[in-house]
Amino acid sequence: MEFTFLGTSAGTPTRARNVTALALSPSGHKPWYLVDCGEGTQHQLLRAHHSVMQLRAIFITHIHGDHTFGLPGLLTSASMLGRTEPLDLIAPVQTHRFITTTLENSDSSLSYPLNFIDSEAPGFHWQDDHAEVTNVALSHRVPCRAFVFTERNLERQLLQDKLRDYGIEPGPSWGELQKGHDVTLPDGRLLRSDDYTQIPRVARRLIVAGDNDDPTLLADASVGSHLLIHEATYTQDVSERVGPWPQHSSAEQVAKFAQQAQLPNLVLTHFSSRYQSGPHGTPNINQLAAEALQHYQGKLFLARDFDTYRLEKDLSLTCLSAENS
Repeated sequence: MEFTFLGTSAGTPTRARNVTALALSPSGHKPWYLVDCGEGTQHQLLRAHHSVMQLRAIFITHIHGDHTFGLPGLLTSASMLGRTEPLDLIAPVQTHRFITTTLENSDSSLSYPLNFIDSEAPGFHWQDDHAEVTNVALSHRVPCRAFVFTERNLERQLLQDKLRDYGIEPGPSWGELQKGHDVTLPDGRLLRSDDYTQIPRVARRLIVAGDNDDPTLLADASVGSHLLIHEATYTQDVSERVGPWPQHSSAEQVAKFAQQAQLPNLVLTHFSSRYQSGPHGTPNINQLAAEALQHYQGKLFLARDFDTYRLEKDLSLTCLSAENS
């Protein structure tokens, strides 16, 4: 599973960071999903080499503009480029109204079906061949969700000795079983893939959280998860000065929760524009990392725009951008 940050700033962009968007490739290649779509996301995609033609679904955590204002431009650009494949938009109902109104009032239309799915519907569940997705209600000024992505259709390993013991020699049936398909032999015997294959590893699972001032709401979802991507808008001292109204988390809050939940990997994002990235800027983005490391002993990253990560099959997290820099 690979993901690329297209925007890591909270509220407003900076010279180094755009507002929130994340490209997620559940199988490490096409197709891919988009989580949130702040203003300018389609420009970021041009640099990240993700094509809107292979975009399978868009997940919107909540209605605030720094997570949604890029949607009309991205959707209409896909149409102008000739997209015809349906696109799922998983979002609050207000987002659907926002898109419909914008298209109607800008003489715009789409060349493909846009399938709206209410992310706040009870018992929400979405899946395709590559991932299944559930969500968790968070605590923010408006209804907000975290999306939990679990990979599907893991590669299977044939139980070759068992097949031979039952007199089933190598052939096309072996290939079908390994693909997860049940097979009926010429003699009428039904071979169930689950009986003759095994899945040698666990499914990778990651949580992409929207804005949230209470990370503990993710406690149940964190059980069995291997990575949390969560906002850390402020350091704790700034959070206390700003007060509770924005309903954002500090690096300390998220780190304490991730440590308690025994999450092995944590990526912080959605940083206030006050934090500078340069070595002499103040306040500095490194203060967020330093604060988190006081409370979290797992593998910690601070996201940067265009950083790409891979959650490996062994459940370790690798920053590919760091490898290539």
